[in-house]
Amino acid sequence: MRLILAAGFAITALGTLAHAKEPWQWETVEATGKPTARHEAALAAFDGKVYLIGGRRINPVDVFDPVTATWSAKSSTPMELHHFQAVVWGQGVYLIGAMTGGYPRETPLDKIIVYSPATDSFQFVHGIPESRRRGGAGAVVHDDKIYLVGGITNGHVGGSTAWLDCYDPRTGDWEVLEDAPHARDHFQAVLIGDKIYAAGGRTTSQATKQTFQLTVPEVDVYDIRTGRWQTSATPPPLPVARAGNMAMTFGGALIIGGGESGDQKTAHDEVEVWSPGDDTWKRWPSLQRGRHGSGFAIVGDHVYTASGSGNRGGGPELESVERLALPRQ
Repeated sequence: MRLILAAGFAITALGTLAHAKEPWQWETVEATGKPTARHEAALAAFDGKVYLIGGRRINPVDVFDPVTATWSAKSSTPMELHHFQAVVWGQGVYLIGAMTGGYPRETPLDKIIVYSPATDSFQFVHGIPESRRRGGAGAVVHDDKIYLVGGITNGHVGGSTAWLDCYDPRTGDWEVLEDAPHARDHFQAVLIGDKIYAAGGRTTSQATKQTFQLTVPEVDVYDIRTGRWQTSATPPPLPVARAGNMAMTFGGALIIGGGESGDQKTAHDEVEVWSPGDDTWKRWPSLQRGRHGSGFAIVGDHVYTASGSGNRGGGPELESVERLALPRQ
């Protein structure tokens, strides 16, 4: 495996940059094989491998093995699935809050789909209540339940929501919870402790020719223990507002990367981090290639990203894989 390096930084603590002999930076991995280029797909880490699922068109599940730096193609999705955040529960990867169909009137899925890495198969499981169907939503797992926040009901035309729902994958029960302070779609959610963080995204409105412009810089925080959205002690607004961003948590911090906005044609490469108790966001090294419509996946000591679109909108679709060494905690 060879790594292509770009200029960067090193850190002495989480989110703190400092000069060092070994620059801390994203690395482009030269892998054996390539994934099917796509965007509006999802990444998930499972059993030491990175799974790339969905995206515009019907695509195979592509699996990246970080040990051998090898891609392998698995079964194709049973239908076109895009604009969703995959989450792992038990032995399955749950695809919930997805869309299907073409721009701009994509349709939200009416069922939840589960991919089994062990059997390389998909299963349609529980239905989604008709009044709560949407795509482009954020999803997290907490205490054996999946929480779905935000999303949009009418593709890119409009219908951004502030909805929050709780789904029980064991029973199929669906509970409607309190709306978030801000509607948003095209983003990803993160769980830190008992709190859900909704960061990034926009209120997409192709109907008013504002597909990319209405980004949401505010961060909403839901306390699962109290069942309420916080009105104080929330992160400051995201410094670089964008949608189609990736999100993850590491070391108790909220990390947002990539994305797209009306401010620039090229997809965003910024990676920003906020830790509870901080009053400002900090910067991590920028991606080597700005991208949106993908995800982060942590395997071992690195975080990986792959695929996505290199510019605002639908192209160019990327095949590259990047990784960043995670700071020591």
